[in-house]
Amino acid sequence: MKTLKFIAACALLASANHVFSHENASHGSHAAPAPQQQAWGIAGQAREATRTITLRMTDDMRFTPAQFKARVGETVRLRVENKGKVLHEVVLGTQASLAEHAAMMREHPGMAHAEAHMAHVAPGGAQDLVWRFNRAGSFDFACLVAGHFEAGMRGTFTVTP
Repeated sequence: MKTLKFIAACALLASANHVFSHENASHGSHAAPAPQQQAWGIAGQAREATRTITLRMTDDMRFTPAQFKARVGETVRLRVENKGKVLHEVVLGTQASLAEHAAMMREHPGMAHAEAHMAHVAPGGAQDLVWRFNRAGSFDFACLVAGHFEAGMRGTFTVTP
């Protein structure tokens, strides 16, 4: 328990700059880039979402649920809720892409990034991530705030034909 509290405290201190860079990145005046196909799908349109899955994030470095399923071609609204007292995020990807991104975040904790397959949520807040699951397979999601990924803040999703 002390270890988790220590990790959370360190992550909070180390990510202060990270918090502000994420917030500023989402409020820029630049047009959003065109959606890019990823191995795990592509950004979807909210009007095409057929259902909503709520992902809750907490300061115990866990997601609830830690796994979910979708069908190929389905567009889902992921309602991402931060029930904690520190910034959390959800990033969709593969084990390899998330591990690589987590390593970059450790090296550059203030790195600003905003992609369609991620949602950065302030404490007590919520954000929608709309995704079209157009590729079958088993994939992952994680919080890549410094220290959170390493503390086990990860989950999986399966896309079936």
